[in-house]
Amino acid sequence: MKIFRLLLFPFSILYGMVIWIRNRLFDLQVLKSKSYSIPTIVVGNLAIGGTGKSPMTEFIVKLLQNKRQVATLSRGYGRKTKGFKYVEVSSMADEVGDEPLQFKNKFPDLTVAVCEDRCFGVETLMNNHDVIVLDDAFQHRKLKPKFSILLFEFTSCLQPMFVLPMGNFRDLSGESSRANIIVVTKTPSDATPKEKELIKKNLSKKSGITVILFTSIVYGNAIPITKPLIEISSTTAVLLITGIANPQPLIKYLKPLVKCIEHLSYSDHYAFKTSDILLFKQRFEQIANDTKIILTTEKDAQRLRHPKFLNLLRDIPVAYIPIEIAFEDEHKQLSFEKEIISICDRSVNES
Repeated sequence: MKIFRLLLFPFSILYGMVIWIRNRLFDLQVLKSKSYSIPTIVVGNLAIGGTGKSPMTEFIVKLLQNKRQVATLSRGYGRKTKGFKYVEVSSMADEVGDEPLQFKNKFPDLTVAVCEDRCFGVETLMNNHDVIVLDDAFQHRKLKPKFSILLFEFTSCLQPMFVLPMGNFRDLSGESSRANIIVVTKTPSDATPKEKELIKKNLSKKSGITVILFTSIVYGNAIPITKPLIEISSTTAVLLITGIANPQPLIKYLKPLVKCIEHLSYSDHYAFKTSDILLFKQRFEQIANDTKIILTTEKDAQRLRHPKFLNLLRDIPVAYIPIEIAFEDEHKQLSFEKEIISICDRSVNES
């Protein structure tokens, strides 16, 4: 595997040169960026998925929803449609993408929209909203946001940050200097002070940002998708279905809580098929335990909610585990919240 990755090194050099040139063209305004009077807050990352952009977006929505008229704007990764589209509770994941549908199901009164052209999306939404939160738009240089929140997953910060295809980074680490704030996500409970200091030092050196925030995942109680929820305990057998970038934190969380876990892992945003659902049923029925359940993530639940899938799973207990983020330092969290609110206030005053 290491030899194969080394063989990809020349392609990573080429890819890195291309994205470096692209970024410099935007910096020199050879390629143009648009800015808007409305507060635009970007939640992004440099790596491919798995950094916790959705929980951070939801955190900001909760912070602002009673103070501002908020909209979220995403590309709608994995959808079969194109162009600008509003997300409804009745929408399907293949129409709007799983993460935007998750936002809408969690916040039914929130305006959720998808558009691959973020500038067009902002221009469509801006007249009827006070702030737009853009999920995964850090690399969308045609838009110049008011505020950028850049996320790094904890374990990735302790490894070399190689760009594609040798590594998992889609942008150069030096581009972190464009962020207004950096948040390290999915910090494990057993992370050492030495590891955190090393991460702070490395990220500060690359970005010039001195205050680095750390957050962890908080798992909520399971929420049923099909029949009423069964009790999840040390006697429960779990068939875990995931189509996310990094399921390991969820597995680590569940292991001490249940009797056993059988894990079926799929690629991030995987589009489930009827044959997959039939496989889930077969594997579930083969589990020799009196108490058993299918568990999945909140994002995967959006793709499993298709009527034909729910019909096949109607006699099986299926539930998802919601997640939220928790800041390690309460004072830094308050400062972070005040900064977000002040961005909105300043933009209103400027307009």
